[in-house]
Amino acid sequence: MVRNVAGEMAELEPEDFYLLSGLEHGMRFSRWVAEGKLPEFSRLDGEEVGYRLDRCEDRGLIERKTIQYTGFRLTFEGYDALALRTFAERDSIDGVGAPLGVGKESDVYEARSYKPLALKFHREGYTNFREVRKERDYTSDNQHISWFYTARKAAEREYEALETLYPDVRVPRPVDQNRHAILMEKLEGVELSRAKLDPAQVIPVLDLVLEEVAGAYEGGYVHADMSEYNVSVSSEGVTVFDWPQAVPTAHENAEELLERDVSNLLSYFRRKHPSKVPDDLDAGVIARAIADGAFESVRNSL
Repeated sequence: MVRNVAGEMAELEPEDFYLLSGLEHGMRFSRWVAEGKLPEFSRLDGEEVGYRLDRCEDRGLIERKTIQYTGFRLTFEGYDALALRTFAERDSIDGVGAPLGVGKESDVYEARSYKPLALKFHREGYTNFREVRKERDYTSDNQHISWFYTARKAAEREYEALETLYPDVRVPRPVDQNRHAILMEKLEGVELSRAKLDPAQVIPVLDLVLEEVAGAYEGGYVHADMSEYNVSVSSEGVTVFDWPQAVPTAHENAEELLERDVSNLLSYFRRKHPSKVPDDLDAGVIARAIADGAFESVRNSL
C-alpha cells in the first residue's frame, strides 16, 4: 500500500520538488536516473542534489539502486507529492482528508476544497505491472513504460471520459487532473454490491444502470469494466464510476466490450436477485439495441 504523504507536504521545500521533478523528467528516458544526470535535470548544483537526495530518500519519496551505477527513481509517494503540489498551486484543493477507498488499482481520499471532493490516485501496474501492460491498449505498444506512465495514462483516459460524458451521463463531476491523480465530485450513496434493494427496486435499478450504459455509448464511450463495484446507488439514482479502461465507440472491439458490460450486469443481478430478473433477457440483444441507439425498444422486456 502506498503511504499517504499529504501530511508531510509542509515539510518539503521548493528545492525538494526541483529534485523530484528532475527525476520525473529523467524517468522519461530510463527507469533509473543516473546520479550524474540529476544536476542537469533538476537545475540544482551537485552539492544541493546530494542534500536533496538524502532528504527525499529519508521520506520515502525516492529510491536508490547501486549496481553498475548509482541511480534513483521516484516512488509513488514522490509522484503523489508532485501531483498534490500542482493541485495546491492551482487552488484546486486545500488539504487531504480520510481515505474513501483503497483498491488494487487506485487509492481514493476525501479532498478539502470549496466543497468535499474525492481525490483519486491511480496505481495501475503497481502490484502486477506486466499484466496491466498487456491488458491496457494505451501501454501495449510502448517499449519503455513505467508504473508512472501507466498510472498517468489511466488517469488521463478516465478524466477525458468523465469530461466528455458529464453531465449527460451520471458520472462523477470532473474537477481537475494532474499526472496520475484526478479530483472529482465525492459520490453519495453506496456501492451496488453492498446496496440492500427491496424486491420492487431490483428491475428499476437495473434499468437505471443500463440507461447510463446506453447514454455513455451515445456520448461516445464504452465503460469496458462494468460490475457491481463501480455503480453507486443513492436516493438520487445511480452513478457509474471508475472509467480508466473506457474505450471510444469507434474502437474495433467497442461492441464486444459493450456486450461484456451488459452481460456482467445481468449476471450480477441474476446471482443477487434470481427471481426478479427475467430469464429471457439477453445481453447480446440489449447491447445491439444500445449500439443501434434503440435501447428504448428493449426496455419493455425488463
